[in-house]
Amino acid sequence: MKQVFLLLLLGLGLFMLSKFGFSQKTGDSKIIKKQAMNPTGEKDQVIYMARKANPSPTKDTVVSATYKRKYQSTLKKELTPLQYDVTQHQATERAFDNAYNDEFRDGIYVDITTGEPLFVSTDKFESGCGWPSFSKPINPDLVDELVDNSHGMRRTEVRSKTGDAHLGHVFDDGPADKGGLRYCINSASLEFVPKEEMKAKGYEKYLALLDKK
Repeated sequence: MKQVFLLLLLGLGLFMLSKFGFSQKTGDSKIIKKQAMNPTGEKDQVIYMARKANPSPTKDTVVSATYKRKYQSTLKKELTPLQYDVTQHQATERAFDNAYNDEFRDGIYVDITTGEPLFVSTDKFESGCGWPSFSKPINPDLVDELVDNSHGMRRTEVRSKTGDAHLGHVFDDGPADKGGLRYCINSASLEFVPKEEMKAKGYEKYLALLDKK
């Protein structure tokens, strides 16, 4: 009788363990799925919006092996002190007193550290913030959006993926008709290549991006 009782007790324990284990796993899956579909908090919401707003990759705008991240020693020689401080130390240049805030010619904006195209003039708009503003990068695979809690603020940092250079931040106060995002980018992290110079400098395949729709 004692053995039968022990077997019944063991069977009941295994049944409860399997039942509660399955329920807990199912519950966790639901929570994870809910968090992924409904980001909470301003910092997560901006990153979520950025992912949705950016275009799908095309063969002409994907990350290219042509561009490589450079050594710190090389960057120190090639960049100005401001360019180095912004891209490598997350500094911020002065508002309104920078190279491209008022630049609205046709062309592309490339990573100052690698030469890789990141933004196009047709996505640039006047935001009044004092820094170049874009509605989106050329391709979402070209940049990383990271949570930034520095200086007592909650922001979303934007970095070039290949060069790992600090570019600026992205906010959710951009034009609604352009996706609602504002990529606020330091001029010091970019080099502007005018349309008429793009072919000579090896950016001919990006000319199609300048066609205004």
